[in-house]
Amino acid sequence: MPQRAKPSIDVTQEARRRSRQSAAQRNQPIREYVSNAIEARLQDDLPDQTLADPAALRASADPVLAELWGNPVDAAYDDL
Repeated sequence: MPQRAKPSIDVTQEARRRSRQSAAQRNQPIREYVSNAIEARLQDDLPDQTLADPAALRASADPVLAELWGNPVDAAYDDL
């Protein structure tokens, strides 16, 4: 099982109420509902990328850094 993190976010009272209601309709704890919602959104936003390849996420998120990192001189650091 992958390591898990506990993010903390602020939401409006209305968003909290609606998410709790939706989680209850799915018979899920709010933690599971929110986690699934985040994963679904990530799949929509980044369909060809997985968390198993964090370098791919960085490269697409910031092509300028990807270009800087993707050169023969910096390739030596990939093996460290």
